[in-house]
Amino acid sequence: MEQHIAEAIGRPDLIRLDDRLVCLRFETMKVVSALTAVEHLLVTGAVRRGDTLLDSSSGIYAYALALACHRHGMRCHIVGSTTVDHTLRTQLALLGATLEQMEPCADLKLDQKRRVARIQEILAEHPDYHWMRQYHDDIHYLGYRAVADHVREQVGASEPLTVVGGVGSGVSTGALARYLRESGGDVRLVGVQPFGSITFGSEHVADPDIIIAGIGSSIPFGNVRHAAYDVVHWVSFDAALAGSVDLLRRHAVFAGLSTGAGHLAAGWERDQDPGRTVLFIAADTGHRYVDSVFARHHEAARVADLAPRPVASLDELALPWCRMSWDGADAPTAAVA
Repeated sequence: MEQHIAEAIGRPDLIRLDDRLVCLRFETMKVVSALTAVEHLLVTGAVRRGDTLLDSSSGIYAYALALACHRHGMRCHIVGSTTVDHTLRTQLALLGATLEQMEPCADLKLDQKRRVARIQEILAEHPDYHWMRQYHDDIHYLGYRAVADHVREQVGASEPLTVVGGVGSGVSTGALARYLRESGGDVRLVGVQPFGSITFGSEHVADPDIIIAGIGSSIPFGNVRHAAYDVVHWVSFDAALAGSVDLLRRHAVFAGLSTGAGHLAAGWERDQDPGRTVLFIAADTGHRYVDSVFARHHEAARVADLAPRPVASLDELALPWCRMSWDGADAPTAAVA
């Protein structure tokens, strides 16, 4: 029996969608990293019960850190993106977290930079606060070791495996690949990015709809290990919408927009290499995308009609979907933290 809801939420489900396509589904993925990170900080004496933990978030990490703080008797202060919705604001308030939400802004790049600037102001005012630095502190990798062990146990230790998922802060896909590779298995890592993200060099290509929150960035992230990635897919909002709608319609998995992008990329990778099992990450549920994505299901293109444009250089990137062999290359200059 779990001692707190955070421990239950952090336990993912593995769903085999067909014989070579597996969905690693979380209710709220970042609970895995936040909970283990806070426990590690407490054990090592870096923080104590009652201390205030601070970070910036576009939504998922805010909820995860609030749950971890609730579990361990800590205070939680979040500088939130404009994308934090009413439901999450209410949950954070009832969990005892303080939320400072950025003013409405159509530019998520500017929103992210403003949040980081506000973090610095808060630290100057409250030097006793502990900044969790989800984008830069690899303490957030620790929670994924148990997830990797679970994947290997269920999928098979000798099975050639391709892991697909949004890059975001670099932790979920990067940590899973690290721990899976430590076991000696054949593991390929495929990162998924939105257009307009600096992380893998697509900042010069604007998506007219939105940057998919949580899987891209306008600033360098220290937790992204670029050399760990074999392939990168860049997916537009419209293509990700098609992936999300298809995943719900065909497999009854209700998940967010980044999952739709991952589902699209995973299906392509599976079809190109029939000898491998492909696992893609579903980081959260689809509830916050009901209006922006699922209510527009009649607009969704058929996944069977979509295919990525193969590119050999970042200069060739173009909407709506591109794929490039990264082959463990270094970070683009602008993405170096």
